[in-house]
Amino acid sequence: MKKTPILQFPDGKMVKKVPRSFYEQDNVVSISKELVGKALCTNVDGVFTAGMIVETEAYNGRTDRACHAYPYVRTKRTETLYSRPGIAYVYLCYGIHHLFNIVTNKEGLADAVLIRAIQPLEGENDMAKRRRKEHIKPIISNGPGKLSQALGITTSHDKTDLLGDTIWVEDRGIEIPKGAIKASKRIGVEYAGKDAELPWRFTLKNSEWVSR
Repeated sequence: MKKTPILQFPDGKMVKKVPRSFYEQDNVVSISKELVGKALCTNVDGVFTAGMIVETEAYNGRTDRACHAYPYVRTKRTETLYSRPGIAYVYLCYGIHHLFNIVTNKEGLADAVLIRAIQPLEGENDMAKRRRKEHIKPIISNGPGKLSQALGITTSHDKTDLLGDTIWVEDRGIEIPKGAIKASKRIGVEYAGKDAELPWRFTLKNSEWVSR
């Protein structure tokens, strides 16, 4: 039986990372939903930050026209999508926004979950500083590009293993009430035709930290 990875932080706190077996599940839609409520953490340049995931989107590399890898497209950018599960896929959108995704399923299948929004949990002041904001408010991390900037994630972190000590996901035992997660169509994928209507975006209901 595989042991859940344990990370010991400088302050002595012990945390449990989400194990690779979680990312190895074969249903990217289920993984996307299950990520809501978990904590996305970074330790970049010696700065620790963390936020609860409140919004995600699922992408399937084989059947989903909204996925960068569909149909079996392998380019310098998309090659990361074909990596083993639990690897970060970070790409540049519009030449400005660094978008963070998690590769899932099996190596070579190109499934991934886009993390679209987080609610700050730790390191809020550092997040605000990175976002050049004076106060802690939803605009800090209520969008995929915003949260990456707040957490210090850039395309330099593409291919990062989420079982390492730079970027990882924790299960902190946060219980999401039944019916508290809303499924809806994804944002900005109108080009995908009928696949644009798939209810593969998951948001925590009534959260002010969800993207608008």
